[in-house]
Amino acid sequence: MTTLPQSTDKKLGLVIDLDTCVGCHACVISCKGWNTENYGAPLADEDAYGANPVGSFLNRVHSYEVQPDDGAAQLIHFPKSCLHCEDAPCVTVCPTGASYKRVEDGIVLVNESDCIGCGLCAWACPYGAREMDPVEKVMKKCTLCVDRIYNENLPEVDRVPSCVRTCPAGARHFGDLGDPNSDVSQLVADRGGVDLMPEQGTKPVNKYLPPRPKDALPEFDVLAPFLEPVIKEPKGFLDWLDKALEKI
Repeated sequence: MTTLPQSTDKKLGLVIDLDTCVGCHACVISCKGWNTENYGAPLADEDAYGANPVGSFLNRVHSYEVQPDDGAAQLIHFPKSCLHCEDAPCVTVCPTGASYKRVEDGIVLVNESDCIGCGLCAWACPYGAREMDPVEKVMKKCTLCVDRIYNENLPEVDRVPSCVRTCPAGARHFGDLGDPNSDVSQLVADRGGVDLMPEQGTKPVNKYLPPRPKDALPEFDVLAPFLEPVIKEPKGFLDWLDKALEKI
């Protein structure tokens, strides 16, 4: 079985804002494209337009309708991928050492040349974040675009996971969650970021920012004080109409 490092130099991960995600699936498409063309073996798609399509994805977006105790129901879009847990059970059950956690940044990866496709890691993951590729017969998972974030041939603005760079709503954030002064750590502190299923004891690095209650939003137009009325006093036909209505 594979052992986990006692500690890691960094805790690179994602912070996902559930209040901002609009469920557009841009992150899913971007992830599929980048990881099909770069790190590891391609992400397979079989019979994509047929009756029985199969394929593998490293990132998915689920949508749920939530009914709070008070207020209106909310539609929550919930992106989910590998959470790069500190105490990752997918690593410790791997019989070949194919699954491992990096000391330098805490990223959990799969060495596909050593993976025998036994599926133990998928059974051990409480988040369902691993998928067996139906063609390659090896386990696939989010890599945090490790081949991208350290690529000095890319502009610095692009040295983030593909899903983060692509998100049109700015719902995904990337950084070192082991550094309390990092932007992502400050965001988690300010918004009360939470772990997914903390009762599992896996200590996920990725955090989620909970959605704000919709009823808490202001019911007035915040721009109204800055907008001049189009017509201060009605004139012409509107002036005549006002006077006519007053006599009714």
